Amino acid sequence: MAVNVGTLKPRRSSAVHIATATLRAMTNSLTEARQRAAVGTFYVVMNGRSGHGDTDAACERIKTVLDAAGRKHEFLIVEPTKLKTTAARAVQLALENGGVVVAAGGDGTINTVAHAVLGSGVPFAVLPQGTFNYFGRANGIPEDPTAAAKVLVEGELKLVQVGRLNDRIFLVNASLGLYPKLLKTREADKARFGRWRLVAFASAMFTLLRSHRQLDLTMQAEGKQRMVRTLALFVGNNALQLERIGIQPAHRAALDRGELVGTVLRPISAMGMLGLILRGAVGRLGDAEQVQSFGFRTLAVSPRWRRDSKVGIDGEVCEMRAPLTFSVASEPLWLLTPPPVSGDDVIVPITAADAEVSA
Repeated sequence: MAVNVGTLKPRRSSAVHIATATLRAMTNSLTEARQRAAVGTFYVVMNGRSGHGDTDAACERIKTVLDAAGRKHEFLIVEPTKLKTTAARAVQLALENGGVVVAAGGDGTINTVAHAVLGSGVPFAVLPQGTFNYFGRANGIPEDPTAAAKVLVEGELKLVQVGRLNDRIFLVNASLGLYPKLLKTREADKARFGRWRLVAFASAMFTLLRSHRQLDLTMQAEGKQRMVRTLALFVGNNALQLERIGIQPAHRAALDRGELVGTVLRPISAMGMLGLILRGAVGRLGDAEQVQSFGFRTLAVSPRWRRDSKVGIDGEVCEMRAPLTFSVASEPLWLLTPPPVSGDDVIVPITAADAEVSA
């Protein structure tokens, strides 16, 4: 078929125009976000039940740092049932007054506040106060309240990838099957015995050694469909957690390509599960033949015979209707992280060429 070269020129011109407009919009957004981060008010949304520390003591330590830096701040301390509405209010206040929204709590709390922030153009920051704090730790943010508060006043903005599962987001992981069951049992045990990592580990071990229902899943990615029988589907968006459980570096590298990392666990006996637990404890889970990992940008999953499934999202469990679509969110978060030191990642300036490729 003949192609009129002349008809291609306007398309090229249009692409350049879109690239230029995209670059300008991203540059303006970054400039505004940096201004907010440098002088804006910090709206700290704090879950009073996160972790195992004293909320009042943590607030006092954070306040001391912010007062010393001359930075305005407002604490919004809430119960979990009011977290979503309070996060939305914090975003509105930040938009009206040129501020920064800060999530103080565990990964579940951070997820809820991040969901409200995403797409608003408001800078985001975290003060990790949960049990594992994978999101904060993966981004170099200290768990100590005083040290974390210093990141608010000294930190630099960094683009952070966000995952999506249908209409929800996830920063660390999302899953179905065995892992949500583990989370539900773990929360009950932590409520009974205390919110400590040792309690979480013991609870997980006992849960994993029980018998579990197998899932028959239809999975579609990159135009290819396959049937999988598995005990669990785990989708990771956190390099630290994937490293700790032993997912191989070649698979973890998918995060660097702007992808998510999926992992399926083949059906296995109780003794085989014990072996996997031991592998996970020493960071070698990805070496097991029963564990398969892969990178993707979009993955559609349909459980056979079931419309509603329990899913785990950043440590919280909820019901969700199939099909389940895991994907990389179209927008990242602007996160305040510690200033880079020699050898650390830095923010790479966006060029017109980058914008043209993305367009």
